[in-house]
Amino acid sequence: MIINRKLSAILLKRSKQYPVIAIVGPRQSGKTTLAKTIYPQKKYISLEDYDNREFAIDDPRGFLAGIREGAILDEIQRVPQLLSYLQTEVDDNPEPGRFILTGSNQFLLMKGISQSLAGRISINRLLPFSLEELKTSRYKPESLDHLLYTGGYPRIYDQNLDSQDWHSNYLETYVEKDLKDFIQVSDLHAFRKFLILLASSCGQLINLSSIGNSIGVSHNTVKAWLSVLEASYLIYLLQPYHNNYKKRVVKSPKVYFYDTGLVSTLLKLKEFGQLSNHYIRGALFENWVVIEYVKSQLNRGLTADCYFWRDHTGNEIDLLIDTVDKPFPIEIKSGKTIKREFFKGIENFTKVAGVTHSGLVYGGDQNQVRNNTSIITWAHWPDEIDRI
Repeated sequence: MIINRKLSAILLKRSKQYPVIAIVGPRQSGKTTLAKTIYPQKKYISLEDYDNREFAIDDPRGFLAGIREGAILDEIQRVPQLLSYLQTEVDDNPEPGRFILTGSNQFLLMKGISQSLAGRISINRLLPFSLEELKTSRYKPESLDHLLYTGGYPRIYDQNLDSQDWHSNYLETYVEKDLKDFIQVSDLHAFRKFLILLASSCGQLINLSSIGNSIGVSHNTVKAWLSVLEASYLIYLLQPYHNNYKKRVVKSPKVYFYDTGLVSTLLKLKEFGQLSNHYIRGALFENWVVIEYVKSQLNRGLTADCYFWRDHTGNEIDLLIDTVDKPFPIEIKSGKTIKREFFKGIENFTKVAGVTHSGLVYGGDQNQVRNNTSIITWAHWPDEIDRI
């Protein structure tokens, strides 16, 4: 069963405006399926295929001459040098929606785009399924913990696979295939430890030196590895809000995973029932709420202008959505029962920043409004954000 991807409408709109459309995102997020579904009339060419790749590398002009009418070029980062030849091709014939590119990581793809196709290409990011997408299908999650444990990668749902087995294989393939040119072989064991450490620290501030000391690598190595993970859409670094409101604020970003199922696998959870009493549950829920907002924005072709705020005394807001007027503060609590203490961070921030409205996302099942704070259940997040 093919789930309707929310990004489809944006892709169709931009296909009438740009000669080249790029769909980028993590491996197995559904880029190829989406491209084939939206553009069924396009010839499909996978550059993972050795013969196609060699043809494109050895004779790029001849390769493009055979697809003058346009095509879907899958895994374009395998032949990044093709992008400069593609520039000449679309300059000669700038027909909108002519070429559809997909790419699994940004290491080489974005460099090629910035050098060759600036102004000619629309870049669109496709992440694993959002809750909004799952709710419109037969894959609607049976519970919050089940959703956090399983994550959103399409193949798990489509093939009814064990999520831990699938994520384990995914990580192994990622380390062996995507990272071999970026991580020294001698560092792979340390890199795996690094992934586990990040998983156990999701939702926390990044401390490069502390992480490096824990796994025996340098500060600079940790910084490079974070860049690799970010570029391949495994982690998302949420930046601190810069307006200090006359208070000293932290400057380090927080780390989140684009898929909570990967966190569950890295922490060796065996089934979703373990989450109910697991130390990571609160952080994993916070991770999910932040990434769901990011997905909702990217699926609408927008930038995810969101941050967190924390001052030097520990006062904090989990998620700040940047708006035209003032930032909109949102607290995130995994509990099913609303408690008075849930509002402490919001109350402090409203005094500091002078905001009048706020939000709270929690693990329960009843939407409410209390003292100008809109309380949103996990099942309605982030559908309610536009309304409030």
